[in-house]
Amino acid sequence: MTRPDLNLLVVLDVLLAQGSVAGAARQLHLSPSAMSRTLARLREATGDPLLVRAGRGLVPSPRALALREQVRRIVQDAEAALRPAAAPDLARLVRTFTLRSSDGFVETFGPPLLARLGAEAPGVRLRFVPKLDKDSAPLREGAVDLETGVVNRAMGPEVRVQALLRDRFVGAVREGHPLAQGEITPARYAASRHVLLSRRGQARGPVDEALEPLGLRRDWSATVGGFSAALGLARHTDLVATVPARHTATLRVGLFTFELPVQVPEITVSLLWHPRMDGDAAHRWLRERVREACAEAA
Repeated sequence: MTRPDLNLLVVLDVLLAQGSVAGAARQLHLSPSAMSRTLARLREATGDPLLVRAGRGLVPSPRALALREQVRRIVQDAEAALRPAAAPDLARLVRTFTLRSSDGFVETFGPPLLARLGAEAPGVRLRFVPKLDKDSAPLREGAVDLETGVVNRAMGPEVRVQALLRDRFVGAVREGHPLAQGEITPARYAASRHVLLSRRGQARGPVDEALEPLGLRRDWSATVGGFSAALGLARHTDLVATVPARHTATLRVGLFTFELPVQVPEITVSLLWHPRMDGDAAHRWLRERVREACAEAA
C-alpha cells in the first residue's frame, strides 16, 4: 500500500478553513495553479471532490465537513509535536530523577539541591544511587538521568560534560592522632598507616605518585570504595584518610583535617548526562539547579 503524503493534511486544513483555492494559495505562499494541482491530488487521495463549485465560490462536500475538525486536530497535534518543548510547569511537575554520585556529593551538595527542588517543584523527587564505576552505560540506557564525577577515558565519547567544581585532597585523622600534633612532613605522613580510597581496589593513586620522587610510599591497612567508609575508619582508628576537601566537608566534622605535605593535582568534578536528554526541558532545569547547589556550597 502506497503511503499517503502527510503534507497534504496541512493543505487540506487550510483549504477547508479558507473555502477558496486562491485564499489557501495566498496563505501557503503558493501560486493558484499549484494549489489547484494539490487540490486535485487531495481529491484523488480521498476519493471525494471536497470543494464543489457553487456559483462563483466553492462549498465543502459532506465528506469535507466531516473531515474538517479531524484534520484540524491532526495538524495542531503535529505542530505541537514539532515545536520546541515549553518550560515545565514546576508547581505541577511530578517526576523522579536518578542521580548517580559519590556519598560525599550527596552529603555535601544534596541538602542545598533538595531545598531548591522543594521550593520550586515539590512534586520532583531525587533518587541517589552510588557510583561504583566509570561506565557510561547507565546514562546511555536511561537508568540514570545525571551523574557527577571526574571524567576519564572510560567515559563514552557522546556523553555531555559540564564542569561543576574544583576540589583538592586533604588528610583527615581522629582527634588525638599523632599527626594532629607538630609539623606534618612528607616522611611523617607516609609513615602513618593509611586507609586508601579505591573503587577498583587499586593501592596506588595521585598521592603515591607525589610521594615517589621523594623516595616515600604509603603504608596502608585497608582499601574502601567510598568517602564515608574511609572517614569512618579514620574516626575510630589511627588510620589516615586522604579525601577531597569539598566533597567531605560534612563528613569530616569532628576529625582533624590537615593540608597534604606534598603537591597533589586538584580534580575537576563534572556533571554528566546523555545527549538524548538535551531537549528535555525538565532535565535542563534540574541540571541548572545542580550547578547552583554546587556553587552555593562552595
